[in-house]
Order: sequence, then C-alpha cells, then structure tokens
Amino acid sequence: MIADMNVCEARAMRMSVGRTGFRLLAYLSLGLALAGVVLPLVPTTPFVILAAWFASKGSPAFARWLEQHPQFGPAIEQWRQRRAIPLKAKILAWAMMSISWGMLLMLGASGLVLTISGLFLLAVAGYMLSRPSY
Repeated sequence: MIADMNVCEARAMRMSVGRTGFRLLAYLSLGLALAGVVLPLVPTTPFVILAAWFASKGSPAFARWLEQHPQFGPAIEQWRQRRAIPLKAKILAWAMMSISWGMLLMLGASGLVLTISGLFLLAVAGYMLSRPSY
C-alpha cells in the first residue's frame, strides 16, 4: 500500500511539473504574441495559436481566457475549426518574409544562405497560401 502511494504521488508530481511547463510555455508564447503587436517583424497570430494550445494542456482557465478574448479568440476559433489564417496576417507575413530575404540579398549573403532561406520562406508562404483565409 505504501509503494502504491509513492507511485501515485510520483505520477501526480510528474503531471504537475508537465502542466507547469505547458503553462509557462503558454505565457511565453502570449508574451511573444504581444511583442508582435508592437514589433513589425514578430508575428502575432502563430504565437496566439501556440499559446492557446499550450494553455489547453497546462491551464484550462488561461485557455478559456484566450478563447474568450475579443482580439485573440476569433483567430484561435478559426484555426481550430478551419485551420484558417487571417488574410491580413498572411499579407503581413509574406511582406516581412520578402523584405527579410531582400535584406539578405542587399547585405551580400552567400548564395547558399540565399538559397536555403529562400526555399524555407517559399515553403512557409506556400503553406500559408494553402490555408483558407478569413
């Protein structure tokens, strides 16, 4: 019976540590999303969606708050229901990726860096293009 209690306590402790980790990652993701509101090169929507996912694993109350938030809630709902990305977010992301690649080109990055980063950015842009807009 004592051994069973130790196993149960250990399992509860692992679950608590895991939930705390998810909660911390949710807060960190939301912090990055908030930074994206004021910093033009940091995306907001992906970090909000990530925060909602982490919160759903670590803090149901925080997850509910995000889902009911007037700014963040619609993006989370559209992503969960349709895997949709706001058109404004797509356009901004495409513009920022183009500017970033252009800066690499103007700063004289090597052909390898331009090729690898260009292919990566094209893949991300293609994925976003494949997602519905709202």
